[in-house]
Amino acid sequence: MKKVKLSIYCLFCFMLLFFLITSTGCTGAATATTAAETTMAQMTTAETTAGASSETTTAVTSGAEKAVTIQSNTFNPDSLTIKVGETVTWTNKDSYAHTVTSDNGVFDSGNIASGATFSFTFNTEGTYSYHCSIHTSMTAKIIVTK
Repeated sequence: MKKVKLSIYCLFCFMLLFFLITSTGCTGAATATTAAETTMAQMTTAETTAGASSETTTAVTSGAEKAVTIQSNTFNPDSLTIKVGETVTWTNKDSYAHTVTSDNGVFDSGNIASGATFSFTFNTEGTYSYHCSIHTSMTAKIIVTK
């Protein structure tokens, strides 16, 4: 009789675990995060890194947005000219993580997962060279004009 109760209890626990995993979108034992959650975490990291500079990372911007694609271990375009106050959004289209890290420490995305994005608003004129800290041959620049 104890084996039957234990089996029913185990079956119940298994069904409950299955329900919790499938209802939260998990496909395995680890917790899955959405691209939006990853992006928010990365933007928080970049905002902290930006610290005392005049540039800020924002999730929603009022200025014009420009796009850079990360694909095949390249930033495309590798040179982008924008106006002060515009936001650049990088989208990782590779199947593995990349970073968007400024050479002067103004911004750092942290790891950008496949399919995720990172955005940064440039509020100061200048040239911002950046690279992927994982794949150091990946380099590009943002030129900010008035």
